[in-house]
Amino acid sequence: MFAELNSILNVSPEHFSTGEFVLLSDRQSDASFLLHHFLGFYLRAGCQVCFVALAQSFSHYSAVSQRLGVNLSQAKEKGQLVFLEGLQESLSILNPHDARTGSEAMDFLRNPGAGLQCLFQFVSSSVDHSRGAEDGGRGPPVLLVDDLSMLLSLGVGVDAVLDFSHYCRTAICSQLKGNVVMLLRCDGEDDDDDDVGSDDGSERLLRGLTHQCSLALHVQSLPTGYCRDIHGQVSSQVVQRQAGGQQRKMTFHFKVHDKGASFFAPGTSSAVL
Repeated sequence: MFAELNSILNVSPEHFSTGEFVLLSDRQSDASFLLHHFLGFYLRAGCQVCFVALAQSFSHYSAVSQRLGVNLSQAKEKGQLVFLEGLQESLSILNPHDARTGSEAMDFLRNPGAGLQCLFQFVSSSVDHSRGAEDGGRGPPVLLVDDLSMLLSLGVGVDAVLDFSHYCRTAICSQLKGNVVMLLRCDGEDDDDDDVGSDDGSERLLRGLTHQCSLALHVQSLPTGYCRDIHGQVSSQVVQRQAGGQQRKMTFHFKVHDKGASFFAPGTSSAVL
């Protein structure tokens, strides 16, 4: 969990907004450090977390979280964390010689035409199961997904992914007053926003998810090129639905450390002073 980022977003584990859909995206950079932040943030806040991991294994997240002071194995044992290891489940389905049958959540690999209904049912049952835990003092349910572009690589259509995100947002954010955090990786160069004719799946998905989210954090490399002491920049876009869709934007630089990350306003790093 990164205290400087919490300060920028004006949140803390003791005080944060619910009913929020947070979109993390990156281009020619790596936004996964933000996902690690939100994972630790919500676990420390006492929330019931459902993590759909399509890009990395549980051991990977556990090792990184351990350096950040969060024990994922303990959270699983306590029932605070439900973890779907998508890579392992996918191999179980795609490898005909694997004795395991794989999770029903990944049934779209067996029947691509079925969409992501089974994956949504897994998420829905996970957060519904956690609702009883709220009486024990736990916070609202939270869904984290890493990353949506893997679904495109597995043959899922953009519309099906947008439907999945919409249903997750409705079920968790609107009905249960919880939060959703999803990561999307975009390939290639930055496209013009007006280029609606682009047929790149990740770009279409990014535009669609941006319209759904209440907070978008986009990570990219510095436009000026490589810098040893500044790893990139984060563009933040907050959408205030209650104010008629009013948007607030800001940009800040970051540097990732072994046990955290530093964030600072452009031009204030000692590397450029």
